[in-house]
Amino acid sequence: MSISRTTGRDDGQNGLPSRSMVDEILNARPRHPDIKPGEIAVGVVIGRASEYFDFFVYAIASVLVFPAVFFPFEQRLYGMLYAFLIFSFAFVARPFGTILFMALQRRFGREAKLTGALFLLGISTAGIAFLPTYAHLGFASIVLLSLLRIGQGIALGGSWDGLPSLLALNAPPHRRGWYAMLGQLGAPLGFLFAGGLFAYLLSELSHESFMNWGWRYPFYVAFAINVVALFARLRLVSTGEYSRLLAERELEPTPVGELARSQGRNLIIGALAALASYALFHLVTVFPLSWISLYSTRSVSQFLTLQMFGAVLAAGGIVVSGLIADRVGRRTTLGTLAALIALFSWFVPSLMNGGDAGQTAFILVGFTLLGLSYGQAAGAVTANFPAKYRYTGAALTSDLAWLAGAGFAPLVALGLSAHFGLSYVSLYLLSGAAGSLAALSLNRALEIRD
Repeated sequence: MSISRTTGRDDGQNGLPSRSMVDEILNARPRHPDIKPGEIAVGVVIGRASEYFDFFVYAIASVLVFPAVFFPFEQRLYGMLYAFLIFSFAFVARPFGTILFMALQRRFGREAKLTGALFLLGISTAGIAFLPTYAHLGFASIVLLSLLRIGQGIALGGSWDGLPSLLALNAPPHRRGWYAMLGQLGAPLGFLFAGGLFAYLLSELSHESFMNWGWRYPFYVAFAINVVALFARLRLVSTGEYSRLLAERELEPTPVGELARSQGRNLIIGALAALASYALFHLVTVFPLSWISLYSTRSVSQFLTLQMFGAVLAAGGIVVSGLIADRVGRRTTLGTLAALIALFSWFVPSLMNGGDAGQTAFILVGFTLLGLSYGQAAGAVTANFPAKYRYTGAALTSDLAWLAGAGFAPLVALGLSAHFGLSYVSLYLLSGAAGSLAALSLNRALEIRD
């Protein structure tokens, strides 16, 4: 073989390929195509919309159905409070589901983790659809409902696929607010479908038919949607291109103990930064529906239709939040909206007690504020996590934010308003706004100090 000592190049003699020939062969090999943020966003929206549909189906049933079919021995108010208590079990269980399935992923891989979450969520949701009522099974039906709700929470914790973090990391720097809001669109979409389905069933079925079997139909639909959506996400993240991109971004689970020791500050600040938005989330969706069904003669199906229109406004607010955040920053947007939510909290009693006009204004203004704030609620602080901890940190931050801000909101708001008056709901929402502003201020101060 003749190799030039001055250039180090093979001259192609003795049948060996030259350097230029090797380069041509290497360049001809198939390469992984670049994945655009818009393609990742599709997976994020599919996953979040299916999750929120399931979420709102259970929430609406907790108001309209569960007090009568699982707690017929109690007054309607207390039956609803018991239903809201069980509703909160999923939020308590969700962080444990995240921790459990993160361990499964480290041992068996992402596909095994998502498949396990798929089966658990399917069993839990379908189980509620087929669950005998208190009249048929007695107290055991309440125990089974609680266990199935816990199963939903564990499964939703395990369904974290890392796509929202991947989307945030791959978004152009000047468009991060826009891409951050895309996944949040799942909330109004989920409410539109769930609310529309219940409104249709209420208007088309007799009360007896709805309470006997009609309420089960949305859970069948939720089961089917979750199965299809989780399989779609599973097919997406298991492809070579996505697996390579997730690995390159270090979006792999880390031990929770190590995360807590290293990133405990970011976990706490991240959970509290969007507290106002998460508290408002249930105070314009679940709580007013429970209040109307208990203390108003207004048609529940018509009120659901009003809330669906509010969800359209929320979707528009989410889109606008992306444009605003890209101009002034995500954290500034979140802080400004927390202050506006604090202002809005003072009008809760007068609007909810203001008849149809006041309640309509409460829903429309509340949903608009929700969209503008919730659009940037995810990822405003999780960017603080180093790449190594981003995958697990983002999942646990979301779990803790839901638990602190929204998990007990329907229970607390209805309990306070029924026993002490709507002014206490104002204080509850105000405390959430204060928590958000304090967390964002602390985060900014720590950044400057660091």
